[in-house]
Amino acid sequence: MSKLTLSVDNKVISSAKLYAKQRGLSVSEMVEAYLSAVANAASLPDRDAPILRSVRGSLKRADLKEHRKYLAVKYR
Repeated sequence: MSKLTLSVDNKVISSAKLYAKQRGLSVSEMVEAYLSAVANAASLPDRDAPILRSVRGSLKRADLKEHRKYLAVKYR
């Protein structure tokens, strides 16, 4: 296995660590899964990554003001 050094905002790292801990994963496992999904999708012509397909259309009826309020409270 190889090591990879990334530059990521400290807030993103903190959120990622919390997210991973709640799901019983490591941040490395999450990054590896994401990169694997992107790499596999890249080998398929004219297809979006699975992560993008899973969220497509999810905000069609969303109230963006409400979502911003939610995020402001969540990440205070």
